[in-house]
Amino acid sequence: MGDVLWTPPADVRERSRIGNYLRWLREHRGLDFADYDALWRWSVTDLDAFWRSIWDHFEVVAHTPPTATLADAAMPGARWFPGATLNYAENVLRMPGRADDDPVVIAHGQTRPPVTLTAAELREQVRRVAAGLRRLGVTAGDRVAAYAPNIPETYVLLLATSSLGAIFSSCAPEFGTRSVTDRWQQIEPTVLVAVDGYRYGEKAVDRRAEVAAIRAALPSVRHTVGIAYLDPAGDPPAGGIPWAELAAPTDEPLAFTPVAFDHPLYVLYSSGTTGLPKPIVHGHGGILLEHLKMLALHHDLGPADRFFWFTTTGWMMWNFLVSGPAVGAAIVLFDGNPGHPDLGALWRLAEETGTTYFGTSAPFLLACRKAGLVPREIADLSALRGLGSTGAPLPAEGFTWVYEAVGDRLQLQSLSGGTDVCTGFVGGVPLLPVHAGEITCRALGARVEARSADGTPVIGELGELVITAPMPSMPVGFWNDTDGSRYREAYFDVYPGVWRHGDWITINEHGGCVITGRSDATLNRGGVRLGTAEFYSVVEGLDEVVDSVVVHLEDDEGGAGELLLFVVLAEGLELDDALRRKISRELRTALSPRHIPDEIHQVRAVPRTLSAKKLEVPVKKILTGTPVDRAAATGALANPESLTAFAALAQRRAPHDNPTPA
Repeated sequence: MGDVLWTPPADVRERSRIGNYLRWLREHRGLDFADYDALWRWSVTDLDAFWRSIWDHFEVVAHTPPTATLADAAMPGARWFPGATLNYAENVLRMPGRADDDPVVIAHGQTRPPVTLTAAELREQVRRVAAGLRRLGVTAGDRVAAYAPNIPETYVLLLATSSLGAIFSSCAPEFGTRSVTDRWQQIEPTVLVAVDGYRYGEKAVDRRAEVAAIRAALPSVRHTVGIAYLDPAGDPPAGGIPWAELAAPTDEPLAFTPVAFDHPLYVLYSSGTTGLPKPIVHGHGGILLEHLKMLALHHDLGPADRFFWFTTTGWMMWNFLVSGPAVGAAIVLFDGNPGHPDLGALWRLAEETGTTYFGTSAPFLLACRKAGLVPREIADLSALRGLGSTGAPLPAEGFTWVYEAVGDRLQLQSLSGGTDVCTGFVGGVPLLPVHAGEITCRALGARVEARSADGTPVIGELGELVITAPMPSMPVGFWNDTDGSRYREAYFDVYPGVWRHGDWITINEHGGCVITGRSDATLNRGGVRLGTAEFYSVVEGLDEVVDSVVVHLEDDEGGAGELLLFVVLAEGLELDDALRRKISRELRTALSPRHIPDEIHQVRAVPRTLSAKKLEVPVKKILTGTPVDRAAATGALANPESLTAFAALAQRRAPHDNPTPA
């Protein structure tokens, strides 16, 4: 167990939203829980009572009440809140605790001056855009696609689309044409909303050609709407109608189409690094309940908060962030390069916007640490009381850096979950202390277990992360997967009736969790199984190493196989034998002699997705002979050119037959 870095204040139950919920349970349900563990155990055993308490405690606005809470608990196929009709947008736009003139959307970026929307302005924008979509013929079940960044228009479009019972889908404009069409050809949108371009730092990025190509590849699109974002005076891209026309003044009232609990709200996509991205359909009710629970009870967000997460519209953290107003929190949006003009940019943004909860990724925090940044010295972060980290495991040294360099009074919450459920399964909670290198707890209503190779639950040992009870935000299904076979294959193939997530997790005696990487990217030598996160923690702890990726190539004969390490070095450094010996020595000392790489190579960049995840599996495929275009969907990568080095190495390593004379 890591050092305790933060302890809840003595009066945490008086000051936190989860404390308020515990009092409510006592008064309204006659339930008393001594501690978080007891509350969690109840939440994952009495699913009916727990999820109904979330519905009632947060006073979900419904048009017709449910006839039951959980009609069928089988996985896949659990049926939640049958008979209920409601609307996600209606519940978000309630904005409890917010007056009409309170700022609720605070948007900054590198393309235009900041934009702020009050509660009244947000509702007015949604009213107008919903009327505009109706004029374009959009009705319940139609798909509306946004090729747009993290700006107010994209958020307004999501709420307007869902208010009609139509289905939203977004791709960040840095996605290449192929990545976008791979996603949207599957769902056949009728309306495309797109920006003309954006600025990333000082660089202007024109996307008009991409918009035209996307439009041409989607015969289902009847209308294109252009947001003149990069060039406000320019024409809308792809000959579309201007956003101002879609959002024109109208007398139509703001109305919400009542839909079933599991009616599709939006389609998210697996990262799509190999094969076609899986179109994951999320429902109105499941997302609403899950986000109310997480944002209020785990992140402790309410009307006094300004909630920020650094994300693009191509990552599920955007969908998570923009549910903030449902619990009364204002949201802070940012579009641009988080490293421009330097790594202090987002910390200064936190000061400028009065951010109280700052969400980011583990790679960003580790990059700040590596750069020797001390955020509290360059920005007034006194308003900050929560810091969230996700996207990759945060090692103990990342935790320690946060408490030394950012602030010693805030609560650091490392969380892990996924696009598949649009939330975290494991994360933090105000009631429990923060231990270095450890995710604090399993989230309420998430029955997370670690399973050994033979399928038995284990404590204190590395195992497969599984979920053994349904959650309302599990996907409604995959788009066009009529018999549910793709959905079953994705999560329920290994353990029938149990969700297998594909991560390695260790759950300790007190419920703390450590995730050590993807189970399909495991390093397994001589029977010792090791997640990649531990490896990176050691290698990237060296001053010389900026980034790294490790893969294990199994031996078909059952031997030890080969362990290959690729490192990106600090500027001006070349990999030599002395540095190779140093890296090997560190790994031997910190991990075991079995984890000394057979080969260490220098590369210019580690391939990452647009949401900064390392691509171990595609690298492994390329090194075992899969062509680059089949191993990874390059348009979903932040740096597709990084794959060529691995392809070249694969070619050099391949056994060459005697060439035949021409």
